Amino acid sequence: MRTPSPAPARRPAATFLVAVVLAAAVQFTVPAAARADETPSVPPGTESTVAPPEVDATAPGLKMRDGATLAAAKVLPIVSIVESQGGEERREETSTNLKFALQAEVLFGKDSAKLTPEADARIAAIAEEIKKRNASRIRIFGFTDNLGSSAHGDVLSKQRADAVHGVLSPLLAGTNVTYEIRGYGEQYAIADNSTEEGRRKNRRVEVSFPTAG
Repeated sequence: MRTPSPAPARRPAATFLVAVVLAAAVQFTVPAAARADETPSVPPGTESTVAPPEVDATAPGLKMRDGATLAAAKVLPIVSIVESQGGEERREETSTNLKFALQAEVLFGKDSAKLTPEADARIAAIAEEIKKRNASRIRIFGFTDNLGSSAHGDVLSKQRADAVHGVLSPLLAGTNVTYEIRGYGEQYAIADNSTEEGRRKNRRVEVSFPTAG
């Protein structure tokens, strides 16, 4: 008659719990910045050019614990945002920049770069603001949602930016203005592309210019 083998010793519950906690801690310490698909929140060339303030890390009034260091100084501009009812037009102003964002449905037909009759009045109002501010460098950027192919969005957004420029340029004739015209397609979304409301906001043309310097 065979003697039954002793049952394997069970790991104490406390030990198992510690292992779970440690595993969870390892998962949460993976830096979010490691994702390769992240893009800047604003197109190149539209970032603030104001120099960050200088901070003296040895100043007596600056108290830090031993071994602590200061992070790099940043300029956080005050942003004034005015959005029309329904979000058809958005005006965003900082101490260094003024930007108008017009939804594509206001300016164009569906999947089209042909301007609507209403578009002329909207663009003319922006031209008057540009003259009043004596702006000399105008950026006209087109954007789409993420429906359809990325290549189609790139082409359509550039065509729409060109169309706005075609109306704006004669209104500013005789002024010393240079233009930067780009189509960014689905890049630099400002709303959630998983909803129609968000996609409508992302289909837009932005006209912006520096107001300082």
